[in-house]
Amino acid sequence: MKQTKVITALSAVTTTTTSSAIPVEYAEKVTLALTATGISTGNGVYTITGSFDGTTYYPINTVIDNVANTNVQTLTRVASKTLSANGSALVALDLENFGYYYIKITVTRTTDGSYSAVVLVEY
Repeated sequence: MKQTKVITALSAVTTTTTSSAIPVEYAEKVTLALTATGISTGNGVYTITGSFDGTTYYPINTVIDNVANTNVQTLTRVASKTLSANGSALVALDLENFGYYYIKITVTRTTDGSYSAVVLVEY
C-alpha cells in the first residue's frame, strides 16, 4: 500500500525564503504545487536544491515542468519555475535518474506577491 505525505514547504511568504529540509528518501514520486497571489508587477522564481547528507545542497536542474508536449517530444526539464501572475503551477522531480535524501525549495521574490509551495511525496 502506497503512503503519501503532503508538506507545506512555503506558506504565503512575501520575501525571498527557503524552506526547511523536506525528507524524500525512498520517495517514488515528488510533486510540487507552486502558487502565487497578489502579484501586480513582480514575480517569484522557485528553485529546488537536493542533498545527500542534509548539509550540502546542490541545484536540481532537472525539474519536470508540467507543460504540453507532443507525443514525439520528451519531458521538459527546467532549473526554475517563475510565476509572474496570480495562479499556480505543478512541477515534479525526476526520480528515475536522480535521488535525494532531502530537498529545499526557495522562492526569490521581486517586487510584490505572496508565494506558497506544497509538496506531495509518494512512497
